[in-house]
Formats: sequence, structure tokens, C-alpha cells
Amino acid sequence: MGIQENKQLVMGGYHLFQTGDIRNLLERYHDDAEWLGPESEFVPFAGCFHGKAEIAQFFYKLDAAIKPISFVPKQFIAEGDLVVVTGDATWMARNTGRSYDSPWVHVFTLRDGKVARFQSYWDTAGAERALHTDQPGLAASAAQLHH
Repeated sequence: MGIQENKQLVMGGYHLFQTGDIRNLLERYHDDAEWLGPESEFVPFAGCFHGKAEIAQFFYKLDAAIKPISFVPKQFIAEGDLVVVTGDATWMARNTGRSYDSPWVHVFTLRDGKVARFQSYWDTAGAERALHTDQPGLAASAAQLHH
């Protein structure tokens, strides 16, 4: 596939995510795809996931932990089989009601028209503060964590 087709594949994937169509989103991934994200003991959806079944678990854990208030892909940069996307998101932790902003970068490596590897970079500290229930001095329902 060419650069434009690769960008379109990734853009379409974001549309599927935003509409909640995770089943069709997963069809854009190879069976042995890698999903790599930052590690955090306080963020249930952090870490690495291998294969479609584990990637589906990522989306289950993400949805159980946080809800998107805003999720905006901004810039799509492609070269060869690589597509890099920058964006911004605002999430709300379901267990605390706290919201936080998280700029992010996603790096997709494509093979034969599907995603072979996904690497995600995002603000783990903001997610940890929003999700962690033992936060002295923070009112669970009122705290807004924005930068």
C-alpha cells in the first residue's frame, strides 16, 4: 500500500474507535499484532498487549476505566509503512469522576494493509492522578486535572 492508503487505513481506524466499533477496528490489525503502551501500576489499560484477543482486552479495560470527553487526532505523518499521529484527548476516570487532559502520539507500523505494531505515548501521570482513589486533598468529584 502507498502512503495515502496507509493514512486512510489509520484515519478510518480512529473513526471506528470514536463510534465504538471495536470489532471492525480489530479487523484492521494482524492476528499477531503488537500493542505497546507505557507501563503504570495504577492504570489498568497501560502496558503491552499481543494479538487481537489481548488488544480487545485493552479496549475493554480502557472503556471500564475511563470515558472520552474529547479525542482529537490532529496530525497524520506517513513515510513508507509508518504512520505517526499526534492528538489531544480529555478523559474522565469512571471510578473517581476526575477528568484529565492527555496529549498523545501513536506510531503505526503497517504490513500488507493491516497494523502489525502500534506504539502509544501518553501522559501516564495524569491518568494515574485521575484514576487513583487515594489522593489526599483532592475532592473526587470536583478535581480537574488539566495542563
